[in-house]
Amino acid sequence: MSKKKGLSAEEKRARMMQIFFETKDVFQLKDLEKIAPKEKGITAMSVKEVLQSLVDDGMVDCERIGTSNYYWAFPSKALHARKRKLKALESQLSEGSQRQVNLQKSIEKAKIGRHETEERTMLAKELSSLRDQREQLKAEVEKYKECDPQVVEEIRQANKVAKDAANRWTVTALTLENRETYVNAAKSKIIYLQSNHGPKENLGLKKIKLIKILEFRKTLTT
Repeated sequence: MSKKKGLSAEEKRARMMQIFFETKDVFQLKDLEKIAPKEKGITAMSVKEVLQSLVDDGMVDCERIGTSNYYWAFPSKALHARKRKLKALESQLSEGSQRQVNLQKSIEKAKIGRHETEERTMLAKELSSLRDQREQLKAEVEKYKECDPQVVEEIRQANKVAKDAANRWTVTALTLENRETYVNAAKSKIIYLQSNHGPKENLGLKKIKLIKILEFRKTLTT
């Protein structure tokens, strides 16, 4: 003999509601724990759980009076509660269907997006190629500029200016060097004359100094 199959959660809920509809009475938990196993085959241990689920769904009313909870349910209220539950489920179903439609649209859009991405990739490659070509053309332009007569003339003028400046600095340096050499030679000559001729030659030395100074000034003005 096969073992008797237990009641499902929905079957327990339905049989619990039958107790309220058939009796149209108000019960405490301890009353239902005695009635439900005997009349509806609901185990005493599951009565509280089934009852609480019906209260949560608005199928059964519950009110605390003193230290005890009292439960009751009327067919009209249960009917409205079932309608509300059904409406909520239908709303969830509608939302789920809409989400499915939106998801399908997103999938189709994503597929189209991939084609667009491939096109954008091709355009990006073409743009990169054009940029490389532009850089090559710029290099060619710079290379040919070196043969441009105007550019060549500008380079020639710049070289001339640099050369003239270098020549001026060279002449100045040589003049200063010659001047220093001449002064040192004159000083050596004066010292030599003084040491060999003494005070008697002072007048002659002055004349020599004057002549040398005049000659030195003449070199500076030429």
